[in-house]
Amino acid sequence: MTSSATIARAHGWFHLVTGAWPLVHRRSFEGVTGPKTDVWLLQTVSGLLVTIGWAQIRAASTDPGGDVARRLGTMTALTLLAIDLVYATRGRIRRVYFVDAGFQILWLAAWHRGDRDSAG
Repeated sequence: MTSSATIARAHGWFHLVTGAWPLVHRRSFEGVTGPKTDVWLLQTVSGLLVTIGWAQIRAASTDPGGDVARRLGTMTALTLLAIDLVYATRGRIRRVYFVDAGFQILWLAAWHRGDRDSAG
């Protein structure tokens, strides 16, 4: 059984690291995910993921914060999953985004399991 605080911290660090990657070393990020034409958009999404990750990490230890971390994590995972699946399927982004889709499914499953564990 994994606590919501543990899931929130892990998911927060995932967002923080993956969001920071293109900000710290865009060339390696684009080497894996493909070239980006709108750098401002890449930086905006990256900044938002860093922000969400930090919020999840900070909120994890408090009762109301844990609920916020869960909602942020769930909705972010759903959004990224939808984008990954729609645009990788259409060939607008590289197929490597299917790997990210898999991670998003795992985060959704972790949050769902955490909800079930805390209810029972």
